Amino acid sequence: MIDEITFRKESDQALEALKQALFRAEEEGSFEAEEKNGVLNVLFDDGAAKFVFTPNTPVRQVWISALSTSYKLEWNAATHSFVLPRTSEDLLTLTERLLREQLEDPTITLTA
Repeated sequence: MIDEITFRKESDQALEALKQALFRAEEEGSFEAEEKNGVLNVLFDDGAAKFVFTPNTPVRQVWISALSTSYKLEWNAATHSFVLPRTSEDLLTLTERLLREQLEDPTITLTA
């Protein structure tokens, strides 16, 4: 497990990169990204759903609440990214997949 200072630095950078990718993709999809108090939210135009991205410092994970599921990403030193252990998807790739599923739009693309 990485130390707290490293976790905070890496999770801040990862969530900032994700936020910027979401801002760039907002025009393609029917959603809006916003950050409040260190929590990144994706709000959908239909108002029926919301994705929430939060760093969880005590367990050194980035948590995503989306599609009625909780995803817990762990730091992977080899890839220098937060990944979902079950699928090996990194934060950006997983978010892109979740957006595509929510919006039923396979053309949504997130770029770093």
